[in-house]
Amino acid sequence: MTEVVVRDEVTGGELAEVRALIDAAAAVDGRGAVSEQGRLLLAGGAREGVRHVLLREGDALLGYGLLDGTDPVEAPSAELVVDPAHRGRRLGYQLGEALLGASGHRLRIWAHGGLPAARHLARMLGLSLFRELRQLRRPLADLRLPDPRPAEGVRVRTFVPGRDEEAWLAVNAAAFAHHPEQGSLTRRDLEARKAEPWFDPAGFFLAVRGEGEEERLLGFHWTKVHAAEQLGEVYVLGIAPEAQGLGLGRALTTIGLRHLAGERGLPTAMLYVDADNTAAVRLYEGLGFATYETDLMYRTET
Repeated sequence: MTEVVVRDEVTGGELAEVRALIDAAAAVDGRGAVSEQGRLLLAGGAREGVRHVLLREGDALLGYGLLDGTDPVEAPSAELVVDPAHRGRRLGYQLGEALLGASGHRLRIWAHGGLPAARHLARMLGLSLFRELRQLRRPLADLRLPDPRPAEGVRVRTFVPGRDEEAWLAVNAAAFAHHPEQGSLTRRDLEARKAEPWFDPAGFFLAVRGEGEEERLLGFHWTKVHAAEQLGEVYVLGIAPEAQGLGLGRALTTIGLRHLAGERGLPTAMLYVDADNTAAVRLYEGLGFATYETDLMYRTET
């Protein structure tokens, strides 16, 4: 008989169990059902608004669901995964129902990769599609892009840990004010990413104007390297609202791609972009990116 267990924190052997289940499902599905942010919340200790739903049968862990209610405006978001060896038993539906209950039936849920089973589950739960997040990719071999030309008076330098955190958080919040996940990142979220093995300030580019106390951050391109996959990522690209129209998006993207291709020697770059962000899609497609796969988000009716 299955049992749903809801926890504020997952630790010790149970944490290892959940990680193993996520990895086993990813190996079968060809992509992870739990995002980077989800994994950080899983391992990051107790946090207000975050809950973990575990589906057990005796000593066996059959499924896991994450409920992230840290956004002060949007409905809680969720991700869930079922052990591949136990699929076909409506366990995903059981997890989904538990997440709906824990959220007060106000929920947004990801279907990473848009797999048919995930789309079917969303329909069974009565959820409606409302967001499409595309993963774009482009080869980096023989990268040929025009020289980046930041606006007059703008220079590009790399991120300095211990110095640039608060300025970056402020510009990130302003640049992504209407983005429910990225725009709400906190200092704790930033520090968690800085503690990850992939973090490299040499690949974190800042466009600034002025010197010393007068310096102002106008935009940034934070790159990431997925070493096992030999894949570079345009991890986050953001421009301060007052710096829009200065050509910083194209310049910063080009600088980051050259870093991934040259200094890191990677064969491919990828990024995520919302399908309805037409300006960003147009920018990236103009730089040689094309859609590789799509993540879908569903939600309860509002």
